[in-house]
Amino acid sequence: MKNINTLSGLSVANFSKQIDGKETALYTLCNKVGAELAITNYGAKIVSLMVPDKNGKMTDVVTGHNSIEEYLTSEEPYFGAICGRYGNRIAAGKFTIDGITYDKLAINNGPNSLHGGIKGFNAVVWDAKQIDEQTIELKYTSADGEEGFPGELKTTVTYHLTNENEVVISYQASTDKPTVLNLTNHSYFNLSGAGDPYIGDHILTINADYYLPTDNTAIPYGPKEKVEGTPMDFRTPHEVGERINDNFEQLIFGKGYDHTYILNKEDNELSYCARCSSPKTGIVMETYTTQPGVQLYTGNWMTGNFEGKNGQRYPERAALCLETQHFPDSPNKPEYPTTELRPGEVFQSTTIYKFSVE
Repeated sequence: MKNINTLSGLSVANFSKQIDGKETALYTLCNKVGAELAITNYGAKIVSLMVPDKNGKMTDVVTGHNSIEEYLTSEEPYFGAICGRYGNRIAAGKFTIDGITYDKLAINNGPNSLHGGIKGFNAVVWDAKQIDEQTIELKYTSADGEEGFPGELKTTVTYHLTNENEVVISYQASTDKPTVLNLTNHSYFNLSGAGDPYIGDHILTINADYYLPTDNTAIPYGPKEKVEGTPMDFRTPHEVGERINDNFEQLIFGKGYDHTYILNKEDNELSYCARCSSPKTGIVMETYTTQPGVQLYTGNWMTGNFEGKNGQRYPERAALCLETQHFPDSPNKPEYPTTELRPGEVFQSTTIYKFSVE
């Protein structure tokens, strides 16, 4: 393979490896205005995303690694990844469908199962097909019983980079047995540029009147609560770091924000979710989704212990995630929008991250 470099400085050759008998690679999508999205089929991960700042300088706005080897040993295994079968947490690693209890899910986050288990969708090799210069399709078939989940699940994720600097992520899945499903992309964004040490100055708005408070293991109690009158309120623009260290139980439990917001929207409607901007670069990211919720995570457990892309380090709160998804522990909370998928049904969802400047 030629030693080609991406706009973000990645060597394509460093992403060529054989894992589980399948070839990994790095794919680049480029639009007509010079933006570039780099994706690897290992975990269907976004590795870099180059968009212009207010001065026209191309800026990489996601954290990541220089090679597949670094992804394999990373202490942040979800950088840019598709999380599944079940993104976020399932309490005690068990759930019941049609009277059958499935209790063999990995306990990999305190007493709970997180992001699909030990080897979730973030750690498998997807079958990739680059459709055109701006589109890639990734497919993965998860075997019946994989990571304790029932049913053979066929999943397709498509990334499309539009000429309006939108990253459009489309999800589709089907199963041959009743199962549960919660797919999300776990990109860690820093709109000041990946490697900038702190996202506390980012200005954030979230279109949500309610959020889900959690216990100290990040499992929601159940009922939603109003954001009004709390540091969880992003209905109007606030700096991310403005209230992050407040003496508020939910922020203490999570070492910052790590919560699901219930979006103000109709079921399956593609609508406005959030807006985030950096005062340093002027880069703005607007998020739109068909999903009912978004998990705001402010990189509270990042350590800076390892080098990321181009020698950068990512210390605590050096990035934030806006993971569009269904709610944590939905399989055990029938009052939440269902995450069950049954034979004959097709799960579909869309999320858009749109970049501009101010």
